[in-house]
Amino acid sequence: MRNRCSYAGLVSAYFSVYLAGTKNVSTNTIYSYRDTFVIFHGYLEKYCGFKLEKMLFNDLSRELILEFLQYLETERKCSISSRNQRLAALKSFAKYVQIECPDEMILCQRILSIDSKKAAKPTVQYLSNQQTDILMEQPDISTPKGRRDLAMILLLYDSAARVQELCDLRICDIRIDSLPVVHLLGKGRKSRDVPLTKPCAQVLRQYICENNLDIPERRNDQLFTNPQGKKLTRSGVSYVLAKY
Repeated sequence: MRNRCSYAGLVSAYFSVYLAGTKNVSTNTIYSYRDTFVIFHGYLEKYCGFKLEKMLFNDLSRELILEFLQYLETERKCSISSRNQRLAALKSFAKYVQIECPDEMILCQRILSIDSKKAAKPTVQYLSNQQTDILMEQPDISTPKGRRDLAMILLLYDSAARVQELCDLRICDIRIDSLPVVHLLGKGRKSRDVPLTKPCAQVLRQYICENNLDIPERRNDQLFTNPQGKKLTRSGVSYVLAKY
């Protein structure tokens, strides 16, 4: 007897209940997974002739997923890394479905058995000490914007924070006393405390005082903002870094 697990219903519950609620994954992860399903659904309708509103989960197959991955590489010219990210999203969905629909466990296991592709690891580029010194000298510290940029660059250099981690920082995440530390919330909501050097702490202290961010009422304010006083975006930080 054909399984009646609605594909549309499972996808909806996966995003609204499982990822956002049960797993409490980050917003960026949800956006990444959502993009995967947008591409996947376009493929299902255009190349496989499916009507999403009428699909059942067992309309999928291991072979169909493999064909989709091949489509990503050949038609969309995705890198192996991107291909693997899309696969990770679909496998996460399969893990959810095997819990919600135990009678689909065999199909889920077949999807979960698809291997990621190995990609060549790129050579890590780095700056010499002299190049790093030159970089730190670029912001015009005679202007408030330049002093903010220097604080951002120093903090990124000192903590090895991801750009999104920098964007998410609040005043309460920074300690600039005798033992300066930054509290970072990374992927999978994993947190870590990273010690800061005294020069970085000094620049941050000056930045925080200059912008009146050291009062208790502002503990939950964003550490870095754009000229409109709004939270920095990843593209905004990337623009600043590219400029220097």
